[in-house]
Amino acid sequence: MSPHLFSTLSMKGITLRNRIGVSPMCQYSAEDGTPNDWHLVHLGSRAVGGAGLVIAEATAVEARGRISPEDLGIYKEEHIPPFRRITDFIRKQGAVPGIQLAHAGRKASTYSPWKQKVSGIAVSDEDGGWEVVGPSSTPFSEDHRTPRELSSGEIAEIQEAFRLATARAREAGFEWMELHGAHGYLAHSFYSPLSNQRTDRYGGNFENRIRFLVETARLMRKEWPEELPFTVRLSCSDWVKGGWTLEDSVDLAKRLKEEGVDLIDCSSGGNTLKAPIPVGAGYQVPFAETIRCSAGIATAAVGLITQGMQADEIIRNGRADLVLLAREMLRDPYWPLRASRQVHQEAALPVPPQYERGWN
Repeated sequence: MSPHLFSTLSMKGITLRNRIGVSPMCQYSAEDGTPNDWHLVHLGSRAVGGAGLVIAEATAVEARGRISPEDLGIYKEEHIPPFRRITDFIRKQGAVPGIQLAHAGRKASTYSPWKQKVSGIAVSDEDGGWEVVGPSSTPFSEDHRTPRELSSGEIAEIQEAFRLATARAREAGFEWMELHGAHGYLAHSFYSPLSNQRTDRYGGNFENRIRFLVETARLMRKEWPEELPFTVRLSCSDWVKGGWTLEDSVDLAKRLKEEGVDLIDCSSGGNTLKAPIPVGAGYQVPFAETIRCSAGIATAAVGLITQGMQADEIIRNGRADLVLLAREMLRDPYWPLRASRQVHQEAALPVPPQYERGWN
């Protein structure tokens, strides 16, 4: 019998109760990277709502890797206990706690969405902004800071920060790891020819441009327990002529599979302004379908997945192994419970007993 949206998904030593995951969503609500009650309620309520997997937002591996000053981080030992409080709660609700480790690179040091100023989105020095880094000294936009090109030694230091953050995530109780290699942040800016103008072993041809991501994944995979899933989010297309392509993503996914990566989270874009992206319902699902078939690796589909039947079709037709929802989960933390009724799988996801009397 083919799997459906409410089939379990077993990967390594973890079993998700269904094929629905909460995609990482920045909340811009932390102080010095530290999670607080907001993150507990935000993530915990989605676990109560029935998701099989709950992934914490892009979590910086070093302070300068934050998108904004209010981003989560896991670059200090002091971050571990408050994260453990959250992972314990998520697990008790029947979901698997995941984390996305990230470095914003040249897109770092920007104001939170509701704090952006008319003059631009880069945080000023007066407001505590910081130097940003990247593969080359090309800014993302005229409103962003110009990054300083990383030396090979500095690249190694950031990769070590990813390794240390992976160890902290394990100590914090996370059971699903995602390396953020998408949306124009550091790893993506290395593998995309639009942002990487280096001439050393980290730039130029395909093999050199993917080196940062492959090496980082290798370090993290060795640090992460073998029995726990290790995944990577890719921007599968830059949507710009001369940029990164789906064919490139298939080749990279094959390489990552050799490094022990278990699943590719298939997103797109984010590395250039005003890319002609054909946004529409499920517009990124074909990326997940193609990589799943062509690279022989499990995939997650993301992007304007809003309806239960829509998500169920993706799983039933083998287009992806998992669906990850973001904005729809913001609108409705209990989307999985509602979807179980839309696809006639009520028995697969019982309503929490605290809510049962008022649900129907």
